[in-house]
Parts: sequence; C-alpha cells; structure tokens
Amino acid sequence: MRFNPQDWKEKSHTNFEGAWHEGPSVITPPGEDRKYPRLRYSRAKEHPIFETINRLRGIYLSMGFDEIENPVIVEESDIYRQFGPEAMAVLDRVFYIGGLPRPNVGIARKQLDEINEILQSHQSPVGERGHKEPFQPMTRETEERLRETLHAYKKSEIDGDELTHELAKVLGVDDGIVVHILDAVFPEFKSLVPESSRSTLRSHMTSGWFMTLGSIWEKTPLPIRLFSVDRCFRREQAEGPTRLMTYHSASCVVAGEDVTNEDGKAVSEALLSAFGYEDFRFQPDEKRSKYYMPDSQTEVYAKHPVHGWVEVATFGMYSPSALGEYGIGVPVMNLGLGVERLAMIAYNSNDVRQLSYPQFFPSPLTDRETARAVHLKEEPITPEGKTLAIAIARVAAANATSQGPCSFEAWDGTLFGTHMKVTVEETEANAKLCGPACANEIFVHEGNILGVPDAEKWKDVRIKGAPTGISYLAAASAFAAAEIEQAARCGKGTLVQVKMAKHPSDINLKIEEYAMRAITDNKKKIDVRGPVFLAVKSVLME
Repeated sequence: MRFNPQDWKEKSHTNFEGAWHEGPSVITPPGEDRKYPRLRYSRAKEHPIFETINRLRGIYLSMGFDEIENPVIVEESDIYRQFGPEAMAVLDRVFYIGGLPRPNVGIARKQLDEINEILQSHQSPVGERGHKEPFQPMTRETEERLRETLHAYKKSEIDGDELTHELAKVLGVDDGIVVHILDAVFPEFKSLVPESSRSTLRSHMTSGWFMTLGSIWEKTPLPIRLFSVDRCFRREQAEGPTRLMTYHSASCVVAGEDVTNEDGKAVSEALLSAFGYEDFRFQPDEKRSKYYMPDSQTEVYAKHPVHGWVEVATFGMYSPSALGEYGIGVPVMNLGLGVERLAMIAYNSNDVRQLSYPQFFPSPLTDRETARAVHLKEEPITPEGKTLAIAIARVAAANATSQGPCSFEAWDGTLFGTHMKVTVEETEANAKLCGPACANEIFVHEGNILGVPDAEKWKDVRIKGAPTGISYLAAASAFAAAEIEQAARCGKGTLVQVKMAKHPSDINLKIEEYAMRAITDNKKKIDVRGPVFLAVKSVLME
C-alpha cells in the first residue's frame, strides 16, 4: 500500500525502535492471485550499459579471450610501481578507501545506570501472572558480558553489523532497544570520523592487469589472451555529459614473446567490427602514458555508417620498466575502451549521465503512454452489468437530441437475481436527453489530456493525438451500470445522474498517479469540462 514517507521519517526520528517494529504495517497482505506460483515476472527491458557489456563479453569470448576479474582494490604502492613519475598525477584522481575506527567504549557506572533506565522504560507493564512485576536491573554477570562484547568489537572479533544483535543477546532484549541504547548512552559512535588508508579504488584497468599477469605469466601457456569488463573509479572534479566518477572499462591484454602493436590493430578490428564499424584509422595518442612504451600508445578511430569517424579505443605496449616491477618478462599489448562511450554512440545519446542513470532523468511520457494511464474509475463487474453499460450508451446515443420530458427503455433483465428495468430519461421540458458533451472523446495531445468533440476546431487533436478509446458517454454509462448493479445487489432501484463535468472524476475517469505527476511537472493540462447531463433510472420489476 502507499504510505507517507514524511510521516515515517518523523516517526523514525522520534522513536526509531517503534517505527522499525511498525514497518510491516505498510505491506498489503497478498491475495491468492498475488502469491507464488501464481505470481510471475515476465521479461523486461535491459539497461543500455549492461546490454553493451553483454555484447562485449560475447565478442571477446568469440575471439578466444578468457574472461578474468581483476582486483578492484589497489594499494598506493602499486600505483608507484606501475606509473613511475606519473604516479602523483594518477593518485590525484583516485579514491582512497577510508573507514570508521573502532571506538574504545568505556562502561562506567554512569553508562550502566543509563542502560538500566532505558531497559526499565521498555519493560512490559504486565508480567506473566497478570500484574506488573518489579524491574530487575542488570546483574554483575550481565554487566561483565556487556564489557566483554564491546571489547571484542574493539578488537574486530565482532563485525559492526553484528554488534547490535550480540548486545541484544547479552541483555536479553529486542535489537530495537539496543539501537536506542547505542544512540543515547554511547555518543562515541556518533562522533567517529572516517580515517583514510593507503588502499585505493582501481582508476585504470591497467592496475589490475599488472597484478594478474605478474601472478600467472610463467604458469600459463603463451600467448596469454585475457579480457575484463568491469568498473573503474575516477575522482573527477565534477561529472558531466561525457564524464562519470565510476565507469566501465572493456579491457584486454595479449602477452607473449612475439606480441607487438600490430596485435592491437587486429584486436581493434575484430572487436569493433561486431558493432557495425566498417573502417579503422590508427594514430599516435598525444597523452603518452609512462606505463606504455614510447610511441606505442595509439588511438583507434572507427567509421560507423551512421556516426562517421569516432574515437572508440586506445591500445599500446606496456613498458618493460613497469612490467619489470612485477617480474613479467614478455611483451604485453593492452587495449581498452570505455563502455559508456560505446553505448552513447550505439544509443544516440549525448549525455552519459542520462544513459547510465535514466531513473534520475525521466523521459517525458509519450501521448500514447499517457493514454494508457487513463482508465474508468468505476465499471460493472458482472457480464450482465457490462451488457447494461453498452445498452445505456447505445440508447442514449440514438436518442441524444430528443426533447424532454422523455424516457427510453435501455435494458430489461436480471441483476443478482433481481428483475430490473433500466431507462434513460430527461424529466425537464425543452431539455435534450443528453448534454452536448456526451459526444466528446478523450485524447492525449502534446502531453495534455483533452475531452473534445468531433469538430473542425479539434481536428489536429483528433488526428495527431493519441486516443484513449473512451467517450464521455461510455464513461458515464459504465458508471451508471456500476451503480445500478450495486443497488440491485441490495434489492433496490436507483437514479444515477451525471451533470456538468469539471474534473475527470465527474465523468468517471481515473488517471494513474505517474501520469498526473508528469502532467504537473511538465506544466501540461487536463481539460474535460463540458455539460454531460445524463440520467439513468433503474426500477425493480415484480
């Protein structure tokens, strides 16, 4: 069920334990049709980045490259070994890994008394025998076990995510009460400041390749052909249309005695031709990274039938100086390309942020998507009721211009075992059976939901807009049939009147909340105003 997140935020701040225990109240118990195995999930759409990754993996495998996972955490010392004099520039763009220190939590008499007060405040008011029992503070044994548990946490014998549960076992209380105790009695936990280590998150896949090759090159038949498609992390000053702080690198290495830069050209063509690139151009990369041999770092430009010449990859030969740091004694060619860049080209995107995180950049709903969000608010549920709705609409349309007072029989039949007669009527003199808006239909045009007649003025809306397939008369007739059906269930007749429409609900329309939000956010409008004036009467027949 829906719930107010602000209410829960306030509840959590006021009484975290109570809010936590109350959490399951927002779950709607599933009906039988919403339980497994009747509940099923069907195939949905892929994310563009991961679709590109899957294609790259398949291509690499078809080229005879084995897949490998390189280390994500790289020590600072490895950066110096790999990049030499460039290390400081590289480290300026890496994320160092930090963490919270383990606090040295002391438990004096003051803290023990505060814990006893909290335990007493959460004591059940009624004991097992039906009357309130006196509160029993912690025993000396419990106090000592409490100290031992916190000391074990300090020594990392207990993980942080296990501390609450371990303390709850010592005190014999619920985890939620322990959370309250930690928050109220031990301010040390809230005042902790992260401390950085000398470990970094991988900023270049190269960092992992040196470590991997150093471990296997003498234990594996040559040449070695490996690939990895995985995340890298780069501490950019700011993210932008072409730059993210975390991105995917599709990287490979070929290591062997006879490997040269020509392997880079051959791998580039084999890899990129599978993405539709037809021709290739190689030119020296001006960046000249020091972990590559001089004059080997090469940019790959590929010609696409739609996008023309595009820079898509870089390759080069690792410097023997860097290889020597890891004891690697054969030449190594490395090629890498940015998955996001390749996906941007494939999906005609001009902003990598929108391509990677579309949930933060929602696309405007199309008119057809909005039309799918327009429903009837009420409908009859029985076959007879559905037939009744059609009959009401048919009779009303056929006699719409008849002058009142008038009455036309629409249906004679049985609903829920009750014999009913239903008429469409107008009791006032000189008034037509149906108001002029009965003939209006609901269209979505340029994001607006509009109720329009079949007139020249609204020709563009009816031709270019997306039809919902719902007319005012059909919606009103369904509402009348649903009300008559409900009355028949109770063994009664009823009079249903739909008068002037100002809002969607006035003509029995319901618009999904996501579509309403899109209309509001994009300053679109809903205009279903109009005089409907339809009256439908049901009478019990003896």
